Formats: sequence, C-alpha cells, structure tokens
Amino acid sequence: MPRPSRSAPLVHPERDQIDLLDVLHALSDSTRMTIVQTLAANPEQACGTFPVQVAPSTLTHHFRVLREAGVIRQREEGNRRWSSLRTDDLNDRYPGLLDRILQASTAP
Repeated sequence: MPRPSRSAPLVHPERDQIDLLDVLHALSDSTRMTIVQTLAANPEQACGTFPVQVAPSTLTHHFRVLREAGVIRQREEGNRRWSSLRTDDLNDRYPGLLDRILQASTAP
C-alpha cells in the first residue's frame, strides 16, 4: 500500500497561467533571488541545501511563493523535496526576462 504524502499536493501554475506580476513579486526578495541564482547554476537541488540563513519555515514560505508564481518546479522524492527553475516555461511566456534579471542581480 502506498504511503500517503506528508503534505498537501504541490501547486504549480500551468505555463499559460504564469503571470508577470507574480513572477516579479517572487523575484523581489533577496532570499528568493539567492534560491533562483543557485538553481541557475545547479539545475536541480534539494530544498535544505541552499545557501540562505533563514528558518526552515521561512524557507518553505519562499519556495511556495516561487512555486506558485511559476518560477520553480518542485517534486518530492522520498523525504526530500527537489527544486528546479522553470526556465523553458518562463522564456516561453516572457522571453529573456529571467536571463536579464539574473544578469542584473549579479552585476557589480
């Protein structure tokens, strides 16, 4: 018998439901930008391994904001949750936006 999920199902908007204002809001926080920058360098990463100094509950909140805005996709595997950028979906909806924001966030 399959074990029930430890939490509610993960909500991911469909590609055509990704809203520009939601994406910009999600990327307006420095912790969330660190998560996005990390995922830009590493295609997929476990949630507890990001270089941020926040409480686990706060980190969960940041992942939820990014996920519900359509910036990241998360999947559960065992007792870990893995995150990845939705680069193709974002580039389809808003060509070049993510690249520009990442460039601007790392510029001196």
